[in-house]
Amino acid sequence: MIPVRRVFLSLIVLAGPTLAQGKNTPPPQVEEIAPPPPATVPYDDKLARLAEVLGSVHYLRTLCKAAGGDEWRNGMQQLLDSETGGEPQRKERLTAAFNRGYRAFASVYTDCTPAAIVAEERYRNEGATLATEITSRFGN
Repeated sequence: MIPVRRVFLSLIVLAGPTLAQGKNTPPPQVEEIAPPPPATVPYDDKLARLAEVLGSVHYLRTLCKAAGGDEWRNGMQQLLDSETGGEPQRKERLTAAFNRGYRAFASVYTDCTPAAIVAEERYRNEGATLATEITSRFGN
């Protein structure tokens, strides 16, 4: 038993200075790197509204089984690809706007009604107006 005590005491004596150093030494400073601010362009608000309109039209056209129902979702994907190449935060915002538009009508219309058809037409017109405004004002 005595040799075990000696070994144990030796370990404590040897570890003592190491433990004492750890208590007096401040923890290493880790420099936090802030993420870059989200990129914004002057027409982001209009673009977000256009994405919301695309989501709404996509839902309504799918609900009413209109021809080319997926073209609106595909149009949104093209918009994301062209506008948000290396900007994940902008892509998230536009995707959220599309989903918000989709869900807004999904919570109201479960069947294709005359009101849903009128809403789809009005939203298509609004989308066309927004697209024209954005391209004429901010396009190359």
